[in-house]
This record gives sequence, structure tokens and C-alpha cells, in this order.
Amino acid sequence: MIDLHTHSSASDGDLKPAQLVEKAAGLGLGALALTDHDTITGLPEAKKAAGPLGIRLISGVELEIQTENPETEGILPVINGEFHLLGLGIDKPSPELPAVLEHLAAARDRRNREMIERMRAAGIDADYRAVTAFAGGGIVGRPHFGAFLISRGVVKNQEQAFKRWLGKGRPFYVPKEGLEFEKAAGLIHDSGGIAVLAHPMSLYVAWGRLPGLFAVLREKGLDGIEAWHPAAKPKACKRLEELGRDLGLCITAGSDFHGSARPDRKLGYTAGDHRIEDRFLEGLPLT
Repeated sequence: MIDLHTHSSASDGDLKPAQLVEKAAGLGLGALALTDHDTITGLPEAKKAAGPLGIRLISGVELEIQTENPETEGILPVINGEFHLLGLGIDKPSPELPAVLEHLAAARDRRNREMIERMRAAGIDADYRAVTAFAGGGIVGRPHFGAFLISRGVVKNQEQAFKRWLGKGRPFYVPKEGLEFEKAAGLIHDSGGIAVLAHPMSLYVAWGRLPGLFAVLREKGLDGIEAWHPAAKPKACKRLEELGRDLGLCITAGSDFHGSARPDRKLGYTAGDHRIEDRFLEGLPLT
């Protein structure tokens, strides 16, 4: 059993990188990819913990991709959802990668402060320092705003926080700044990794248009798709896997584990509560 999509407290998970590795090892996983949002700061700690435990740590990252790009207008289908790109096997980060991630972190901070202002405008006594406390020193994300809203009695749980306030199109939602796809894929390749489209169903692109989208992205640097993800139904995952293989793309699977913020997601398991098998390591750059 393995897992190729997880998050630690370095971004919006609630386990420290070493704790995440220890949990994975305790569950019997043989390999784990740490793919924090727009940061690789958790990788050294995770690698250090993985060695003595005999678990293979796959260096990764999850990058936010721009969904509106004038250069691809008329070439790519309209993407109404989230577009995330996993970099797997980035064992030798390119010199440019840290600077790009710092830029994304600064943009994320501006976004978070705008969310605070929207809360205040809605009559909520919002305090950014209180929100950051829920991140435990890691990157602040929407789950931490959800935890803040729960602590203030605005909502009862994370699901309610996202449905009412934090989800796309809701009052406190502010879009994140992302990278152009080719730029992101290039950074991943320059770092020794492969570029994998995370949870393709979150793009909200019709099935009939997905083959064309994947084909265009492959020409622009896409290496694989995360066909198996807990937010999709197993039938859809099987269909994605077949489509990806037909196009010669690498197929991966992950839990997108975050910890208590998403208790429905379990390390080592994906859509339909399927165990993530080590067959999904095929095609990954492993050291």
C-alpha cells in the first residue's frame, strides 16, 4: 500500500511532516509522496523521518495553475473548477523553484488578508493572527479559516464552513494566484520530477472534452493524471485511468490526506475506499 498525494502542516494539513511519515509507516505503507500546496519546506523533515522507518519518501509539491490564460483561449476547454498540478519525484529542486514558491506564498498571504476583510464586512470579528494560529506555523489555507469560524460559533463544522462561506462562489471565497501550466510543468521537469494533473474531476470539464484537454496538456508537458482520488467515484476513476493509458500518460492515485480537516480521507486509501496499490509507482522517477 502506498499514497501519492498527502499534505502536512507545512501547508494545510494538521500533522507535522515527520508525524505524517510515522503515521504512514504505522499503517504499513511502503511509499509516501508529500505534496504540500506551493511549498517544499516540509520535505527535509519528512525525508529524515522516512529513512529509519524504511518507508520510501517521494518528494513532491502541489501547484496552483491559472485557469484563465489568454494564450490558450480557444485551444483548451473552459475550466470552471480548480486546476492543480502535482510534481512527483522533485529530488533536485531547480534554482528557480524556491523563488516561484515564495512569490505564490506572498500572493496567498494577500488573498488571506482579503478574506479577513470580507469576514469583517460581514460583521465577524475576524483576526488574522487567530486564523494563523490554527495553521501551526504552516501555510494558511481555507481549512484554517474554517477552524476559525467554528471557534467563533459561526458554523458547526468544516463542511458547513465551505458550503456557506469558503467554497468557490461563496461570500468569503477569494481565488488564488496560480502559475501558467507550461511554467509549472517546466519547473517540475527541471527539478527531476513528473507533472501529474491532480484530481481531474475538479476541473469540471465535460467527459467529451477531457481527451482533447489531456492531449493538449501532454504536448505542453503533462506526464500523468491522478486518475484515482477520493472526491471521484470509482467508476469515474476507472474511466480516467483508461483514458490516461490510451494517451500514454502515467497513472497515479492518492488520498489527498489532510488530517482532521478532512476526516473522510484516509492515508493509503482512495476512491471507494480502495487501497492504493504499489502498481501506481510505475512511471515515477524514484531514487
